[in-house]
Amino acid sequence: MILIFRSTYEILLLMNKSTYNLSTVLDELTQAARLRGLNDSEWAARASLPKETLSRLRRRDSCDFRTLLALANAVDVRLATVDETLPALTHDGNFPAEMDREYEEMLLKLCASRSLAPQRWAAAGPRFFMAGMAVMLAGMASFDRRGLLSLAEHLCPGAGEPEVFARWLKRSPLRPARFLPMLDMSVKHAA
Repeated sequence: MILIFRSTYEILLLMNKSTYNLSTVLDELTQAARLRGLNDSEWAARASLPKETLSRLRRRDSCDFRTLLALANAVDVRLATVDETLPALTHDGNFPAEMDREYEEMLLKLCASRSLAPQRWAAAGPRFFMAGMAVMLAGMASFDRRGLLSLAEHLCPGAGEPEVFARWLKRSPLRPARFLPMLDMSVKHAA
């Protein structure tokens, strides 16, 4: 399954590892190239590839990831694979579509760890959703407010703005009134 997430900051092409389809990925990348006014020759040149490579790829079922990455970078698209253990996303790609207990437990462990590593947080869910979680935690007295707000800004610029966080609260499947007491208990038991 291929999802496209578009924001003012990036275009992200998410690929489910088990259903990766080169033809669909190339179609999406071609569309991005056309939106930038590039024909195949110009696109291949920007990717430092011979035009013939692009033509051959359209007839194949697989390709070297470096080639695909070069084509994506040439049209300002970021490629990423989706962790199949994470829940499905909302249509806009900003939130998990649902919050099951297993995912909630994983998020509790991440938050209780007090990690501020952007790569860990980005791997745990959609960047906008995870940035909102960091902003939520920044309001807790026992957490590193400055570090969490910096993390939120790194994950999704502007996430710490009051109106953006209000939008997060309205749409998030995670309910702070349930999650924060559970987190507090997790932190106390870990101590």
